[in-house]
Amino acid sequence: MESMEAADNLILIFQILYVVTALGTMIIVISENRNPLKTISWVLILLLLPLVGLIIYYFFGEDSRKQRLISHKMYKKLNRRSIGRKELLETLNPPAEHRGLVNLLNRLKGAPLYGGSNVTFYSDGIAKFYALFEELEKAKKHIHIQYYIFLDDEIGRKTRDILVRKAAEGVEVRLIYDDVGSWKAKRRFFKEMQGQGIEVQPFLKVAFKFLTSRVNYRNHRKIVVIDGKIGFVGGMNIADRYINGVSFGTWRDSHIKIEGKAVAGLQTSFLIDWYSSRKEFLASDTYYPVLESKGDNLIQLVTSGPVGPFKDIHLGILQAISTAKECIYIQTPYFVPTDALLLALQMASMRGVDVRLMLPRHSDTTFVHIASMSYLKDVLDAKVSVFFYEAGFLHSKLMVIDGSLTITGSANMDVRSFEHNFEIDAFIYNENTCDAAKDIFFRDMEQSSLLSAEEWEKRSRFEKFKESVMRLFSPLL
Repeated sequence: MESMEAADNLILIFQILYVVTALGTMIIVISENRNPLKTISWVLILLLLPLVGLIIYYFFGEDSRKQRLISHKMYKKLNRRSIGRKELLETLNPPAEHRGLVNLLNRLKGAPLYGGSNVTFYSDGIAKFYALFEELEKAKKHIHIQYYIFLDDEIGRKTRDILVRKAAEGVEVRLIYDDVGSWKAKRRFFKEMQGQGIEVQPFLKVAFKFLTSRVNYRNHRKIVVIDGKIGFVGGMNIADRYINGVSFGTWRDSHIKIEGKAVAGLQTSFLIDWYSSRKEFLASDTYYPVLESKGDNLIQLVTSGPVGPFKDIHLGILQAISTAKECIYIQTPYFVPTDALLLALQMASMRGVDVRLMLPRHSDTTFVHIASMSYLKDVLDAKVSVFFYEAGFLHSKLMVIDGSLTITGSANMDVRSFEHNFEIDAFIYNENTCDAAKDIFFRDMEQSSLLSAEEWEKRSRFEKFKESVMRLFSPLL
């Protein structure tokens, strides 16, 4: 009898502790003054999922925007090396319609505008990896390589072998991989590289005893810098899927190679992440050589992440959409927009801008895809043209504004990219590059189907209900 009473008392104590903890967590969530929708979503999770809700919040809910991975002093010191390679804004003469955007990005993030750069597009993995391997083989001084996903598969081992060989030749090789994104690769894979002369650093390494919101805030950037003169950035990771595709078709993605002065911006992004992870300050002239002009593109490399007061890429995209006059073409694998972004697209379409949104018909992420579908009626009602890519999985992150602005990089059109991930996008001001990006979009349109409002309305009630449920949690996806 006494043992039963003791057990009942323990259960009661546990229930009281849980209620106190859950209420305390809700108070913390509310007091952080987050987006109201996000606050409501977390409160719903904590109320509707007892215990499980607390676990989910522990891993994914902590707000780190006020925390710092790198001090203002070190950030400015590293960024100054990049800014030292820029030209005066007045001499570069960006397109008049984008001067406000250039100034915004410069003031938000100190993102310099670089001239004298050439841009080459890659719209499939074969072309991208052929070009990447070719440039890696030419490296003489250093290779800086950073990927969200770096897998121990055929393409990953081929990349590793080149890096090992270059390290043996005396080239400095540094690798940053995201510790969560690259979970499928065993630690031994990276330790072996480290044992062969490559400096390897996981970003926000997750050890179980320290497992908190580090799972939620990931480094989604894909950057390669070779001798400070050649750079790659975009949406493709290091994995076989970019060559072999997926079960339902090809893996359609976008990546660019940058030659010329803007490579200094990629270098700065890498070295800031290197310092924040390794606490090693690298800023010598070896990493910032004087670069000759290689083309007529004007480029800003804009980074964003879950630190600092502003969502820089998000604000840049909002500014670009708000000033568009002719067309806005968007490719994204996931469409979970903020309220501001959704409204900006609706307003652009309703004022007569040709707004086209291209999404994959099938996705690699079920819940995010369902949530994405819940927003399509909102844009269809505003006369936005929505296309479903049918040939496989569209993973491309590409935006074309009018005839002179192209935005591409690692950021998706979703809350996760804008608020939780560390991302990098290239804002490119050039008519010829814009034409090349449009050509890619138009080619993909040939393998896409146009969605009509009538067709979308015919979905079953169950499909609509699923989408509505997932939309409730879209701020957290």
